[in-house]
Amino acid sequence: MTIGLLGRKVGMTQIYDEAGQAIPVTVIQVGPCKVLQVRTVPRDGYDAVQLGYLDKPRRLANRSERGHVTKELVSKRGKKRPSGVEVLPKAECEPKRYVREFRCDGSAYQVGQEIKVDEIFKDVKRVDVTATSKGLGYQGVMTRHHFKGQRATHGVKKVHRHGGGTGCNTFPARVFKGKRMAGQHGNAQRTVRNIGLVKVDAENSLLLIHGPVPGPPGGLVAVRATNAVR
Repeated sequence: MTIGLLGRKVGMTQIYDEAGQAIPVTVIQVGPCKVLQVRTVPRDGYDAVQLGYLDKPRRLANRSERGHVTKELVSKRGKKRPSGVEVLPKAECEPKRYVREFRCDGSAYQVGQEIKVDEIFKDVKRVDVTATSKGLGYQGVMTRHHFKGQRATHGVKKVHRHGGGTGCNTFPARVFKGKRMAGQHGNAQRTVRNIGLVKVDAENSLLLIHGPVPGPPGGLVAVRATNAVR
């Protein structure tokens, strides 16, 4: 696994290639991201790099968020109490609005380092994009699971969009878990794998990704080079 970057979905547009073909793309503003922590197996039990994206005003950040990025925060009495525990290095930056971890070997990264889009995606052709899909609220089985619905004749009255029977016989006399029914639709983490990276705009920290990605405009996304084999 390789490190990725955090960003926000800007929206969709289209560009033209050298042959004049229109390519639908999603524009994502990615980075720059600060390295807040580097996880290691001896200390944390796993390898990962923790990144922060977008500054958060200090007046909106609580004490733990400010203390996570700077060591200047002291106790309420104004004294630092040594506890004998090794203090981890701090990034010495502003509190971040989004903090996420990427499982990868972090030996090449230092706390406080700033990672930009051209450093990660310079020679990358295909990526994985993780985001939270649009929340569509409570939906029926036709919208949520693409059921065809019931017939419009032969005794079917006013239940044309219902899911129909869900129960079992006397045995097991219950409904199995995972049964497709009406319920919350969307608002879940989704990953679109192995999609093409059309263009990298390092000057504006933009990625142009082929096709759609989950989430609404302005939503947080995580982009990393894919490990899928075509």
